[in-house]
Amino acid sequence: MSKEESLPIGGYAERAYLEYSMYVILDRALPFVGDGLKPVQRRIIYAMSELGLKSTSKFKKSARTVGDVIGKFHPHGDGAAYEAMVLMAQNFSTRYPLIEGQGNFGSLDDPKSFAAMRYTECRLSAYAQTLLSEISQGTVDWMPNFDGTLIEPKFLSSRLPNVLLNGASGIAVGMATDIPPHNLTDVVKASIALIDNPKMTISDLMSYIPSPDFPTKAEIISSPEEMLEMYSTGRGSVKLRATYEIEDGEIVITALPYQVSTSKILEQIAAQVEAKKINMIDDLRDESDEDNPSRIIVVPRSNRIDKTALMSHLFATTDLEKNIRVNINAIGLNGKPQVFDLKKILKEWLKFRTDTVKRRLQNRLDWVNDRLHILEGLLVAYLNLDKVIKIIRTHDKPKKELMKKFKLSEIQANAILDIRLRQLAKLEEEAILSEKNELSQEAKDIEKTLGSSSRLKTLIKKELKEDLEEFGDERNSSLTEAEESKAFDEKELISNDPMTVVLSQRGWIRAAKGHDVDAESLQYREGDGYLSSTKARNSQNAVILDNFGKAYSIPIHKLPSARGQGDPVSGSINAQSGAFFSGVVAGTDEDLCILATNAGYGFIAKISDLQTKNKSGKAAINAKGATPLDPKTIKSIEDSYIVSISSEGKMLLIEAADLPVLSKGKGNKIISIDKTKHAAEEDELLHLVVLPKGGSLKLNSGKQHYVIKPNDLNNFVGTRGRKGNFLPKGFRRVDTTEVLVPENN
Repeated sequence: MSKEESLPIGGYAERAYLEYSMYVILDRALPFVGDGLKPVQRRIIYAMSELGLKSTSKFKKSARTVGDVIGKFHPHGDGAAYEAMVLMAQNFSTRYPLIEGQGNFGSLDDPKSFAAMRYTECRLSAYAQTLLSEISQGTVDWMPNFDGTLIEPKFLSSRLPNVLLNGASGIAVGMATDIPPHNLTDVVKASIALIDNPKMTISDLMSYIPSPDFPTKAEIISSPEEMLEMYSTGRGSVKLRATYEIEDGEIVITALPYQVSTSKILEQIAAQVEAKKINMIDDLRDESDEDNPSRIIVVPRSNRIDKTALMSHLFATTDLEKNIRVNINAIGLNGKPQVFDLKKILKEWLKFRTDTVKRRLQNRLDWVNDRLHILEGLLVAYLNLDKVIKIIRTHDKPKKELMKKFKLSEIQANAILDIRLRQLAKLEEEAILSEKNELSQEAKDIEKTLGSSSRLKTLIKKELKEDLEEFGDERNSSLTEAEESKAFDEKELISNDPMTVVLSQRGWIRAAKGHDVDAESLQYREGDGYLSSTKARNSQNAVILDNFGKAYSIPIHKLPSARGQGDPVSGSINAQSGAFFSGVVAGTDEDLCILATNAGYGFIAKISDLQTKNKSGKAAINAKGATPLDPKTIKSIEDSYIVSISSEGKMLLIEAADLPVLSKGKGNKIISIDKTKHAAEEDELLHLVVLPKGGSLKLNSGKQHYVIKPNDLNNFVGTRGRKGNFLPKGFRRVDTTEVLVPENN
């Protein structure tokens, strides 16, 4: 039994896992720092170059490319290979596309909506030549393909630091990479500067590369300090924010963050509008087209709305502002994965580029020397042309004779024999000498360059500048200082319009616009009628009181319109079994109201003390053995009376200041109600009225009414807790009350 066969299962599993992990890391997920490509990307580009799909050639079916890729170099699924190819062709996914596509290659709104590979066509982009132009010049290492029938490059001879220009993303086993794309002009200038001054700091390099540069034109709002931290550690994040303009009072979003779709943004905003989390938007349109890949129109409800504040809210609550994770993890020149800082990755690539240029120059030098060797042989042949021709014609083995006669090498002899006799006769000494002189000078120049680090640096810089001239462009992502986005408080989002909240006897609630609403005249369901109403603002909460003395809160902006007959309160809260509702009140947190029961007890409470987020409500007034009355708002304790009217027809007027201000409880006795009669339902506090000082009180009894003026009200003034005085005969059974306030009040 072999050693492998006798491995313990645990040891075997561990080794297998590690081998698989390394396979995923090295052969699938992470890019190589030299060419910035993952294996599948490299194989696609190489396969296309072998098919002759240069940027100047005709487009060919994508299926043909995919077939070559998976058949020759990458034995995996055609779908995965095609998707990788598509991503390299999408100008909204790749900063500098390596492939030029024809047909449906997806859209910014839906990158994966590309057509099947049998319908699309492709070819290499001009930029791809920066990866391929030198692979035939001895600059790359080769390895067998998966079945050993072909060879493929281990890496491509990248003339530019593609690892930074296009970035990369991938998930391996135990690690991941998220290298953001960068601007070619920025990176090339930084590389040249680093060649000139290898002691540059990361901070110095950031004067050339201030931040990544994404395919979309969204703004980068990360601070310079955050960028420095990211480039110093190789890890961090970049915060992108959509750009917008104001056109004719409408907000026009012109660019979205990287990898954010228009449909997703529309969905996120629409969801907030539908959920009434934001009510400042009247309309939402998508006007994106070929010329404007991102154009979202947000129409505010009015010109008075702060559009900057609205956009700040949308930035905070949607993907209009997005953090892009950064993890500059790549396979280094040593073949090991590592996290690079900005300087380290540029230095690593410059080392790769230096080695590549050296290999290219050495390859050229070897060819030049070989050619010079042949030219020397050809020159010998020209000077002895007749003898050479005679040897070729008369000898059975002319090569050996030529080598012996003229002391030629085998290579030189073969070069002479490869020339037709007719051409041999036409050999011109001048042409041979001219070529020899040119090549000799070239060989000297190459040797000087190879022997001089300064010459080598100059050459690298020259070639970088040439590529910069051809492929350099302006930045897409502007670096902007911006205030931190802030979501609106829910109350800020809601209009502060005046509203009247109406509660019916059977517990149906609604809200009407304005304060001049005749709530009693509204339509009610059959068997139902008016119970209570309160003047409020749309941004406030309605507080509903039930017969158990519990208070419930419902946002007024969520209430149905008074155009209908409302919704049941029970649909918004969790009231206990047997509960019915006694009234509704609303106001600011500091506003006051009077809570009382028909047993004659009550107190003043702040509206804030009655508010609750608990759908089951909170205890407000102790209603044991009694029923809470409709709560009444009070503007000023000092300037108000409390009017109590019992079912016996007695009325008592007391100072509002005589009542305590409590958060909850039973309160104090307002008017004396006989307990025995109350238990027998023969006497109760029927009406509770807040009367401003100087106001009159109108009592309605059937079709008759009686107005008690301020002077006459003195007859009913008494001490808190007394029974009060009888009202005039005919008005001792009061149906409703009405407060009359002089106009100057």
